[in-house]
Amino acid sequence: MAASKTKNQSSLALHKVIMVGSGGVGKSALTLQFMYDEFVEDYEPTKADSYRKKVVLDGEEVQIDILDTAGQEDYAAIRDNYFRSGEGFLLVFSITEHESFTATAEFREQILRVKAEEDKIPLLVVGNKSDLEDRRQVPVEAARSKAEEWGVQYVETSAKTRANVDKVRYLLCRFPQMCFTQLWLVTENRSGN
Repeated sequence: MAASKTKNQSSLALHKVIMVGSGGVGKSALTLQFMYDEFVEDYEPTKADSYRKKVVLDGEEVQIDILDTAGQEDYAAIRDNYFRSGEGFLLVFSITEHESFTATAEFREQILRVKAEEDKIPLLVVGNKSDLEDRRQVPVEAARSKAEEWGVQYVETSAKTRANVDKVRYLLCRFPQMCFTQLWLVTENRSGN
């Protein structure tokens, strides 16, 4: 019976999604909400953690592999390797830190450079920490405008309150199936800053 289970797990489609963003924006907190429905208050800088979960998508069981990358500049050289293996990207910033929003353009450019051979790259822009509205530094309009310029969708979340976490999880699971055409960053949009 155990051999049958192992064989079944290995035959499931595997979709690799990479969480990208500056340090401290809540990538790990969002990942833990996706995977375990829990919020971790204490911030500990991540080097890189990988999580795998089985989900049912359109009646079919698939595996989602989420790589929670380090936001610190010290790990920038390692990111290229992660980006090569990724099928989809969640570009995360904190609505309370304008610098993290500005950094999304640099992360996007790095993804585009590494994935230059591909015509379409699944990308979703995520503004995290929406529960801290009183400390907002990034206007919703600015984030939506940037996502629209890049030809992708923008979603605001709160890992703490779970606001829109299920929506992002749903969109995340749809990446490989190409069901949400607005998530795809088409090569022609690559010049947008």
